[in-house]
Amino acid sequence: MTAADEHDRLGHGGERQPGHDAAHWDERYRATDRLWSAEPAAIVAEVVGPMAPGRALDLGAGEGRHAAWLAGRGWQVTAVDFSAVGIDRGRAMSGDVSVDWIVADVRTWEPPDTVFDLVLVSFLHLAGDVVGRLRGWLAPGGSVVFVGHAARNLIDGVGGPRDPALLYDTEQLREAAGDLEIEQLGEVIRPTDAGDAIDVLLVARRH
Repeated sequence: MTAADEHDRLGHGGERQPGHDAAHWDERYRATDRLWSAEPAAIVAEVVGPMAPGRALDLGAGEGRHAAWLAGRGWQVTAVDFSAVGIDRGRAMSGDVSVDWIVADVRTWEPPDTVFDLVLVSFLHLAGDVVGRLRGWLAPGGSVVFVGHAARNLIDGVGGPRDPALLYDTEQLREAAGDLEIEQLGEVIRPTDAGDAIDVLLVARRH
């Protein structure tokens, strides 16, 4: 897997920092035919692939690679991202599969009276309790699958945000999971062209 398989969405909570707002990501997407791989991240395919399809939310969907992949596997997918260019690209690449594409800030967006069997968060780097926000969006038996750059990646890995406030460790995610049943939690080594990146994975289910 190459460095282009990372999907880093940088934010600092409150007012966005210059260069990491929707306009910045719109510009990055416009500058190339495709910024990230069209294939799902290997860890996402490994974890989500065996799950029975249901209602899925792809939060921070970017160019829609995971949303389109999920829809192609029979999921009813809602994909949310603040980049209109990214969402338009996802809509174009999804072909015949159906996805509800939404342009919105994931830090303030709330689902309209909908609960999900899967909430996928892949390399969405925001300050604050991202997982804690999502717990109430799960249907009974629903799962959160969260993967992002680990805090240890700042020193021992490659790529990813350089602000430690935007990185995650296992204890932080364990606390954020709250009353969800944790099925997987730990670091994952991801080879890239520049060296090994250190990610952290949380898979947690509502009883």
